[in-house]
Amino acid sequence: MNNLLMKNDLSAEQLAMVNSEMSKKQKSKGIAYALWFFLGTFAGHRFYSGDIGRAILMLLFGWATLFIWNFVDVFFIGKRIEQKNEQLETDIIMTVKALSNNKNAANT
Repeated sequence: MNNLLMKNDLSAEQLAMVNSEMSKKQKSKGIAYALWFFLGTFAGHRFYSGDIGRAILMLLFGWATLFIWNFVDVFFIGKRIEQKNEQLETDIIMTVKALSNNKNAANT
């Protein structure tokens, strides 16, 4: 579901909670690109974005592919970070809604 549609149902207090959590937990494209530049051969950018399985594969097979994998990654880092942040925001919205529903149920 689109996060904008999910945010429509939230109160101002809930939106503030979502924004606060997002500012604490979201990933930065700049950091991801810096990690790619300085630690790309060690899959630093993959570990940062949470792609642990692919990061381990890069560690194991990165030398054999003559760094082609790292070169290709530079074109996909930004989009991957956007996807991770979108999923993080969805999870936060769902958590805030669940907390609100539990609070309302406890008050009745």
